[in-house]
Amino acid sequence: MNRRLFFALLLLLVPCSLLVAAPCGDTIVDIDTARILVIDKGAMRLAVVSPDGSVEYSYPMACGKNLGDKQESGDMRTPEGTFSVQSIHNSSWWKHDFRDGKGIIDGAYGPWFIRLNVPGHKGIGIHGTHDSDSMGQRVTEGCIRLRNEDIDELHTLVFPGMMVRISQDSICVID
Repeated sequence: MNRRLFFALLLLLVPCSLLVAAPCGDTIVDIDTARILVIDKGAMRLAVVSPDGSVEYSYPMACGKNLGDKQESGDMRTPEGTFSVQSIHNSSWWKHDFRDGKGIIDGAYGPWFIRLNVPGHKGIGIHGTHDSDSMGQRVTEGCIRLRNEDIDELHTLVFPGMMVRISQDSICVID
């Protein structure tokens, strides 16, 4: 699909309130410069897409262990739909036990955690990892996982209120 057409169709499907959200509740002065995050679970890619539909940045990722849209806490699925960035946290000191027999992992979430506003679910985000070899796999508890060097770059490109579109299947070609 033509990238320009893809972006135009995406804009038609998204509530206007998500398109004009910005830090501190202000509106974006120039909507023509607004970027969105497109997360493609089928292609295992996260992309920063410009208003003209061009992919400015693209990263390999990992997502939820189980297929389908998130239904409930603990179902190991990554949610699907249109969301927004809620907040950005330094997660370099966070620890987590993945219940895989390895115990508590220091730095499990990498240096940054980009929390998403996903109605009905808490704790869903885009974050780094202690296991960069997991990219391209379904291994998470529902979050989107990036390599630490990629989340280091991505966290400088996003802001609270930024639109995030997570799809089940490849909705566009992200290279």
